Amino acid sequence: MKFIQYEDVERFAQKAEPVLEQGEDVNSLFYGVLQAIRAGKYKDPFMGTVEEDGELLALFQMTPPHALNIILVAENQINEICQEAIRYIVEHSIPVQSIISQKQWAKKFSAEWELRTGQTSVVLMDQGLYRLDTVEEALVHSPGKWRMANQQDSALIEEWYTAFETDTHLPATDLYLVKEKVATFIGDREIFVWEHDGEVVSMMKKSRPTKNSITVTLVFTPTDQRRKGYARTLVAHVSKELLREYSFCVLYTDMLNPTSNKIYKEIGYKHIADSVHIGFM
Repeated sequence: MKFIQYEDVERFAQKAEPVLEQGEDVNSLFYGVLQAIRAGKYKDPFMGTVEEDGELLALFQMTPPHALNIILVAENQINEICQEAIRYIVEHSIPVQSIISQKQWAKKFSAEWELRTGQTSVVLMDQGLYRLDTVEEALVHSPGKWRMANQQDSALIEEWYTAFETDTHLPATDLYLVKEKVATFIGDREIFVWEHDGEVVSMMKKSRPTKNSITVTLVFTPTDQRRKGYARTLVAHVSKELLREYSFCVLYTDMLNPTSNKIYKEIGYKHIADSVHIGFM
């Protein structure tokens, strides 16, 4: 059993895609980030596999400073896989600050990580992964309309991006990077907003397209506009539009936030997996 690091994204994709396509919904984060790496959107990605006699046992992918994403193929060898991956990561000083994976895999990896490194693990977020194939037509919609965000919305979206990070306990992005990110999102036509009486009251983003799916993310409504159904209506309308191009939509939710889980179920999203983001200290 051996950990193999890949520098060539196409060679890594050739190895990974047959596995990713078998579970395109549950593997959507890994698969979508892989496509972004291919498109040159991330610098210095870490990509690796654990293999034995030419057989693929596990996949690893990280775009620093984001979490190391882990997919187990041979679950019956999880102990040995985690030990071999951690050995390689530690010996090569790979800067892993956190991991994200299906819950049972992440828990095992973090336990082995603690034993090897002496660090402590902490759950940053318990996440539910949801899939949408059809929007619930009986949904009651809030007043207003959706549209693509434009440059005139930049300052507001920058402010909301920072507030979203605070709400979701994500590390704060430097303001100059927030400006760059938002400019790119708007330029790539990835941000959607809900507008009511001429005021923008909610936003969402599409992200990480794969062969058949698209991810919904960055859903945010400012405090003074919450409990009015704007986010639910925006996500419902835009998800329906996205389903014209993709076979299904996926999104991650904070399992400790019953409100968000409730509104996505009302739209038609179905809970398909449990994921966890674990940090190391």
